[in-house]
Amino acid sequence: MTNRPKLPLLLTKCSMIFSLLCCVGGAFAKEGMWIPATIKNREKDMKAMGLEIPADILYNSVGSGLNNAVVLFGRGCTGEIISPKGLLITNHHCGYGSAKRLSSAGKDFFSNGFWAQNQSEELPCPGLTVTFVRKMEDVSSRIINGLADTLADNIRDSIIATRIAMTEKEYSANTHLDATIKAYFTGNQYWVALTETYRDVRLVCFPPNIIGAFGGYVENWMWPRHTGDFCLFRVYAGADNKPADYSASNNPYEASRFFNINISGYKEGDFTMVYGFPGATQEYISSYELNQVYSITYPISVAARTRKLDVWNKHMGWNQETFIKYSAKRAGVADGWKKWQGEVQGMKVNKVTEKKQAAEKLFQKWADTAKSCRFAAKLLPQMSAAAQNADKLLTQEQYNKECPLAVELVAQGGELERMLKCMRLNLSETELNDTLKKVANDMAGFFKNYDALTDKDVFISLMALYFSKCANNLPVYYQAQYKAHNQDLKAWADEIYSASLLISEDRLKEFAAHARAADSVKILNDAAWQLNYSLNTLSKEKISPALKEYTKTMRHLNRLYMEAQMAMNKKNAWYPDANLTLRLSYGKIKSLKTDIPGPSSFMTRLSDVVKLDDTTSDIFKVPARLKQLYNKKDFGRWAVKGDVPVAFLAVNHTTGGNSGSPVLNKKGELIGTNFDRPFEGTMSDYYFDPNRCRNISVDIRYTLFIIEKFGNAGWLLNEMKLVGK
Repeated sequence: MTNRPKLPLLLTKCSMIFSLLCCVGGAFAKEGMWIPATIKNREKDMKAMGLEIPADILYNSVGSGLNNAVVLFGRGCTGEIISPKGLLITNHHCGYGSAKRLSSAGKDFFSNGFWAQNQSEELPCPGLTVTFVRKMEDVSSRIINGLADTLADNIRDSIIATRIAMTEKEYSANTHLDATIKAYFTGNQYWVALTETYRDVRLVCFPPNIIGAFGGYVENWMWPRHTGDFCLFRVYAGADNKPADYSASNNPYEASRFFNINISGYKEGDFTMVYGFPGATQEYISSYELNQVYSITYPISVAARTRKLDVWNKHMGWNQETFIKYSAKRAGVADGWKKWQGEVQGMKVNKVTEKKQAAEKLFQKWADTAKSCRFAAKLLPQMSAAAQNADKLLTQEQYNKECPLAVELVAQGGELERMLKCMRLNLSETELNDTLKKVANDMAGFFKNYDALTDKDVFISLMALYFSKCANNLPVYYQAQYKAHNQDLKAWADEIYSASLLISEDRLKEFAAHARAADSVKILNDAAWQLNYSLNTLSKEKISPALKEYTKTMRHLNRLYMEAQMAMNKKNAWYPDANLTLRLSYGKIKSLKTDIPGPSSFMTRLSDVVKLDDTTSDIFKVPARLKQLYNKKDFGRWAVKGDVPVAFLAVNHTTGGNSGSPVLNKKGELIGTNFDRPFEGTMSDYYFDPNRCRNISVDIRYTLFIIEKFGNAGWLLNEMKLVGK
């Protein structure tokens, strides 16, 4: 197993805020996720950093721009076209869901991988789509023209919704493309994206998990990385090369633009770009809202998940069956747990609280005399008051989510509520049993990966935290049961985990098969239902309405605050927060010094992968064939000084949604596929520090090496355009 230091718990109650000013420059980085249609404004700066092609090649609306080679993959990843025949590359973790649906007992793509040997072997992926952005246009004048700044949001939203619907309809009619209008700068700008969505997408190559997810949850959000996080699909089209439903007669999409693949490599300091669909950032909100994230939400979540992971790790170490059941779930819980700690650490190191507060003082001084934004002077005081009023509610809500509702049995109590509602519908006995059986059958996936003994210990640990932090705001049922069991959580848990219908699939199915309407009392007395129902009742009655009103208030104030910030700094090169629309960022390849012993580096190699080989591990076991290729030094044309590059770092501004994004060189050629960020710089969703923020990518040479040498699918390389060397 890899020797990695344990991640520190960063639970210091600090306000982690980012700078009001958005432009952070440097020799290696330029903060920002830029709208491609505005990239011409960045051309001078990009060329000064190393760009060698005109900005018009990166984006244009006449069909020849590289925007036509980038796709929204599914609903939240990015992919890129790498051949004139619609071949597409994205991340392994982005294609995971499709591969899972195509796998079966006899076709274990996760253990063995999948490598089509010709187009006839490519597998259709029902429901999977890819979307091309053909053109983007600023339509702000059509959507918000004439609307007063301080107009109430309900009135404003109604007018805007009507204008958006009419404008989208007009654009679609005129262009015969799909038209989608989204808000930018918290509603101060609106852009339309004209798109085409292809519905026939087929799996081509999917490396086995031990390559595509090498290092697993241990290496997630870390550097160095050794993951071959890629897979290949192909886009198919109808006879007119337009989107069409799946048909065996469809042909590979004829790409007007695709990425040339540069195989000559790179060096530290080389210019790079990332093109893709970043999901969400919050660069411009006030310190008051950010304080809630870093002093309430994140610390509570980290503290609770630390307890949960400790219990899971203990039980997974005791029992192999439990290990298998909880491996994927552990990775999911640990993902946010690790990222949030990195964000808090990054904010603390950068003293962002002080920077943010200083910037807000400057803003207030300007706002007090700003004639162009007469509403601005009241914004920060109003935001401060609203946030302070919501702090206790947010604290309670977060503990509810991360403690009781993080217990699997309590969360699944909602399924018993489904059954209860069915039992109140006056159904016939047969209809009732059939309906209840369906609910029980729907839970088969839950029970497949559930261990009651493990969950019982989670309950004891998390409820101890919950009662210590929320003693004055507990649901009545919780208070009564805690008192009835003499404040003995183990005794309470013993009773719950021996009597509930949700302890086993057999028990629930037995109940569903024979229940009568009168048996609803069994659900009403079930602790899982009572725990879930009483908590939801508390939230609906005392928390959710107030938080909904708070969210509404802050949405209105944030729109005005964004407008005022832009008015105060008119000369700033502003970029909007990410909103899952097409963006381009740029920076240079640069190493990162981490807490892990050893020299800093911007690249990892196959030799590094082999050194981590652990035959007893499910995430660090190097496949025998890969070791054989390494030992024989059978690298083919992918050899670089007797090794194969695997992953590399650059200073590009990325976030979730950039998974699978093309990483391009100064000529717009593909050199890698983006897949992650290091722990040290995850705070880039709120504050970008070029000294710490990096994006991590799979080197395209490792991808091609795995395809050709490991997967024996070299036929695919014949349709790619390889340049360099």
